[in-house]
Amino acid sequence: MSLPHERLQRAREEAGFSDATAAADALGVRRPTYYGHENGSRGLGRAAERYARFFHVSLDWLLTGRGQPRKARATRDGDAPASVGLVGYVGAGAETHFFAQDSGHLDEVPGVEGMSDATVAVEIRGESLGTFFDRWLVYYDDVRRPVTSDLINKLCVVGLGDGRILIKKIQRSKARGLFHLLSQTEPPILDTEIDWAAKVKTMVPR
Repeated sequence: MSLPHERLQRAREEAGFSDATAAADALGVRRPTYYGHENGSRGLGRAAERYARFFHVSLDWLLTGRGQPRKARATRDGDAPASVGLVGYVGAGAETHFFAQDSGHLDEVPGVEGMSDATVAVEIRGESLGTFFDRWLVYYDDVRRPVTSDLINKLCVVGLGDGRILIKKIQRSKARGLFHLLSQTEPPILDTEIDWAAKVKTMVPR
């Protein structure tokens, strides 16, 4: 029988995250913390409930291996997920403030068509993307690390090496491995290294 950390890895892979780093970034968990949970060097503890909810598996299965791994997700009209996790807020400077590493999602927000089990959302607060978008929800899921060519000139949720999480349009820089980050209301961030990025799937008013 598999161990909890092995089931966590399976849950992460089946949720569409190719590696532990991408999952940790999407969760907002410190990478060493998540690595320890997935490689078995530390017990899941209170984080197990959060992981089960995020990867949409049964908590009992994750901890004990009993029952079926996949937990049926409530749907609206038999199509879109009824809700997804709200993982943070985008405020001044388009910086996302994620939840503490061992807490659950900040909230649950309505799902929208085309979402997957890995989809999460952030809420825009303030005028960092313009006055029109205050309190809008931004949905994303397919975290890429490193940045892939299909994200160029796209509006993305972007994680930087210094811990900032921004919503910006990605543009190539002449400097190898670096990018420009653009927005309509703020000065561009030039020649910066991107740790991970995910294309914005949709934005809706809350």
